[in-house]
Amino acid sequence: MIPDRLDKHGVFQFLRPEQVRAISDVATVVDCKAGETIYERGAKADHFFVVLDGQVSLRLPSRSGVSIQIDELTEGAVFGSCICFQLVDYSLNAQCTADSKLLKIESATLKELMDQDLLMGYTIQTQISRIYFNRYIQTMKRLQSIVMNIPLETEQTEKVRIPVTA
Repeated sequence: MIPDRLDKHGVFQFLRPEQVRAISDVATVVDCKAGETIYERGAKADHFFVVLDGQVSLRLPSRSGVSIQIDELTEGAVFGSCICFQLVDYSLNAQCTADSKLLKIESATLKELMDQDLLMGYTIQTQISRIYFNRYIQTMKRLQSIVMNIPLETEQTEKVRIPVTA
């Protein structure tokens, strides 16, 4: 049953039972297999997800086919459309790295519920913003550690010798 599990997750744990029920009524549970892509970067960002069970990798793809892992998400983690910032497209790829059970919520419907109940909307926005900002900070720290370990190339410059006279 979704309401019993939903109120245990960070974003929703501060909500009243009727608020949890309202979100549960518009959510679906999706089973995904390991290796299954949930969404790709650039696709329309129209769903918000909660990992109920399993593991999801968020990756930043490149043109060469190599991707950088941004985060590895487990039970309780949220990802997908960021309702607070009204982003149109997903900025990362999301792929299951283990068989997973996800709660899938249509962003527009969740936003409507948040607009109808401003206290619930504020609470959810605050939690999502905190989680996404922390993810951003952790990503910046990982990128900084990568950059700090890249050897710098310097141009070979010709040494100028100045004769010393006595």
